[in-house]
Amino acid sequence: MEKYRPGENVPESGEYTAYSRDGQNGGKTYLEKGESFPPTQHEGSYYVKED
Repeated sequence: MEKYRPGENVPESGEYTAYSRDGQNGGKTYLEKGESFPPTQHEGSYYVKED
């Protein structure tokens, strides 16, 4: 499972789920390839692509 950080470029269009540092689900969002991952409310958060 690859983790993406806010501000990185989205590598592939699709649904991504945000997670907090401790693994709590922060919701899903659809992102287009080339966009930047949006900021999150908590430091250390990351995104994971849904299959």
